[in-house]
Amino acid sequence: MADRYLRFTGTAPGRFLTRRLGLPRPAPLHRWSPERPSLDGPLLRLTVAAPCPGLAGVLNRTGLPVRNEHREGDGAAGTGHRGTAPYAGVVVDATGVDGPDALHEVHAALHPVVRSVATGGRIVVLGTAPDPADHHRAAAQQALEGFVRSLGKEIGKGCTVNLLRLDPGAEGTAALGAAAAAAESTLRFLLSPKSAYVSGQPITVRADAAGAEEADGADGLEGPEPAGAGGPSDGAAAADWTRPLAGTTALVTGCARGIGESVAETLARDGARVVCLDIPSAEGELTALAGRLGGTALPLDITAPDAADRIAAAVPGGLDILVHNAGITRDRRLANMAADRWDQVIDVNLGSVLRVTDRLLKAGAVRRGTGRIIATASIAGIAGNAGQTNYAASKAGIIGFTRSLAPRAAAEYGVTVNAVAPGFIETKMTAAVPLLIREAGRRMNSLAQGGLPVDVAETTAWLAQPASGGVNGQTVRVCGQSLLGA
Repeated sequence: MADRYLRFTGTAPGRFLTRRLGLPRPAPLHRWSPERPSLDGPLLRLTVAAPCPGLAGVLNRTGLPVRNEHREGDGAAGTGHRGTAPYAGVVVDATGVDGPDALHEVHAALHPVVRSVATGGRIVVLGTAPDPADHHRAAAQQALEGFVRSLGKEIGKGCTVNLLRLDPGAEGTAALGAAAAAAESTLRFLLSPKSAYVSGQPITVRADAAGAEEADGADGLEGPEPAGAGGPSDGAAAADWTRPLAGTTALVTGCARGIGESVAETLARDGARVVCLDIPSAEGELTALAGRLGGTALPLDITAPDAADRIAAAVPGGLDILVHNAGITRDRRLANMAADRWDQVIDVNLGSVLRVTDRLLKAGAVRRGTGRIIATASIAGIAGNAGQTNYAASKAGIIGFTRSLAPRAAAEYGVTVNAVAPGFIETKMTAAVPLLIREAGRRMNSLAQGGLPVDVAETTAWLAQPASGGVNGQTVRVCGQSLLGA
């Protein structure tokens, strides 16, 4: 559904009225397209304290022209020969911040720069995972999260601000450099139009996601001992960054329409062969989608007792990517909610995810090393929502599933498990929401607008990459930094 307010604020009368009345002034977002596949302008790299080894090489490979210092006049429009164009992105290397005093340098680095970021620009602050053995360093690194979340809420202009934490898993510059290398796919995502609706998020990348905690044997995933050593690929460079999923097979549930359809399209664009799954009553739409993408249609009720077996039979060569997107709503306040409405939502949104995942992992149907499982949660599972106790419970369950299974799936099966948590996304379902509630959903985030299904799809495609193996057990909100649950 068209966002008429967003269009109005782009007109001269709209700009005048919103300025005078103090109303939100959303900026149109630069999303990926074949015509504009990258951000426009230079990338500024700033270093606080010690530089992160290997980061310069990773940033140079993004394709954006990199500047290593900010000079007066840089980033200001109309400066001509006196400076550069506005910055498409700014990366602040704060991995060396080890105490409160060093936070002064974070301010000193960004204070003169923040006005020089282009409309729709990106700021990424690079930190490290807080170390419980060093409370001074842990305090300073955790402070970066509050800084990033606050800057994301004030910067405006359609810009995003995110925190990328490196977890080297060991001490030393070599381990930190390995974490930086593992973060290349994540940096490429955050510094591209594909992350247009992801802001205010802390994302952790570990150098050795394969070295996740050993399972304790009580995870309900008993099965044959997997062959080979090691776990998920933790950042191997993609053969072709324009088609990072080439040669992979993906299955997307609930993909006949809406977010699922966009996920299937985006995975196919990036090179995956997609198996499209949805309920039998949607077979017509499903078959049309699969035909358009050169994929395969699999009409199937995901809650059926034999659903996992039928999925495994449909992909005899195994899956590289499993996207759990199928979901339903049956909204009522708890006092008015019949048991069947509760049970249906829990079974479709959560129970089927657990059953199918367990069975496919036991059967070895998700490939070791490159296997990626991505489940769709929701900010309702983080913040709750009136009239959605069943839905919020199911989506919070997805977050718990992701957090618990991820280290064990990595250690035992070489598979990563992550979740995306959409906020207000413009779909047919949200178009039916009453006007005032719909407008509140759109405006109550740092970007002051709703997201699109493709925003969820782009985030899913990044997590699905073989090079994203260092990201594991994460729930990434795709909500424009919604005020709900913030």
